[in-house]
Amino acid sequence: MPDINNHFIEYRKELGLGPRPWFEEMMEEAAQDRVPIMDEEALQFMIGLLQLKQPDSVLEIGTAIGYSALRMAAALPETSIISVEKDEERYRRAEYYRQNSPWRKQAAFILGDALDLKEEFSERGTFDAVFIDASKGQYQQYFQLCEQLLAPGGLVISDNVLFRGLVADPEADIPKRLQPMVKKIRKYNRWLVERKDFHTDIFPVGDGVAISIHLPGK
Repeated sequence: MPDINNHFIEYRKELGLGPRPWFEEMMEEAAQDRVPIMDEEALQFMIGLLQLKQPDSVLEIGTAIGYSALRMAAALPETSIISVEKDEERYRRAEYYRQNSPWRKQAAFILGDALDLKEEFSERGTFDAVFIDASKGQYQQYFQLCEQLLAPGGLVISDNVLFRGLVADPEADIPKRLQPMVKKIRKYNRWLVERKDFHTDIFPVGDGVAISIHLPGK
């Protein structure tokens, strides 16, 4: 079976739609050090949504080495990007790339656990969009934090909600070590779609992306 995602990436490059050459070093580092960065198909899907919304500010939970945050900044020149990372080594690599990027004034990275930083986030005002791409076992806690920081009508984007396809396959032979994670993500997805104050849909792009749109007044 052909690797559709790789073909997609190469075809976008051929059309001049791929990531800027500036990002090549980051992509190489992520591949070499096995740093989980967002799948290209899912990243383009998310960026497309954000370009339609044109948010003034985006909060990202889970910076890693800063790849998705800087890609968002490059695609949304009028948008302020705040990203938080609790792993110190990854944070330092992200800061290295940010400081050497054209978007260092547009993006800001914070070292710490997002669940401990509510007050600091609140001081920055509300966010029009939030992207969650951190510890999957804590997605519900992250969402509950973010909804308190979200502007009316804002959206929350959750990555990896299909987790290698295992979440959506009732007949999947799930390795024992992954069963708790799959159970947690299934519980999170169910919790999302049953909320009345958000409209949520899940899209099979990348490793699965959930889009939750806040419904003011609900």
